[in-house]
Amino acid sequence: MKQTRYMEISVGLFVAAGMIALFFLAMKVSNLTSISSDAGYTVTAYFENIGGLKVRSPVTVSGVLVGRVSAIDYDPARFEARVSMEIESRYDNLPDDTAASIFTAGLLGEQYIGLEPGASETNLKEGSELKLTQSALVLEQIIGQFLFSKAQEGAK
Repeated sequence: MKQTRYMEISVGLFVAAGMIALFFLAMKVSNLTSISSDAGYTVTAYFENIGGLKVRSPVTVSGVLVGRVSAIDYDPARFEARVSMEIESRYDNLPDDTAASIFTAGLLGEQYIGLEPGASETNLKEGSELKLTQSALVLEQIIGQFLFSKAQEGAK
């Protein structure tokens, strides 16, 4: 009887630890683990294709998290996606000719924005727009271009 009770408690603890681990994994995947109270400043960038970029996706400089995507909208006048990014106020020394690119990271294919600082003397501020952008690489488009080029070679 005592052995059975010990086994039941052990299994219960194991299941509870597994549920806690799944909770932390879900928080990590959904980008809710690092909610910052620092207000920061908002900058925008326009992209032809954002791929799977989502609100709360990371914004990095040299691999260091400096902010998050705060909003994604479609601009019907420019026919492009408008991405707003909230940059933490401690990173207020980014040049205004900073370039923004959309990259993919990790096994889950999480998309994030990588910023590459320029050489301007003027820094980004609230409401600045990043002029140099590189859209996401979409695997389907790359495969389609490859197949199309191979079909063109075969037709010659």
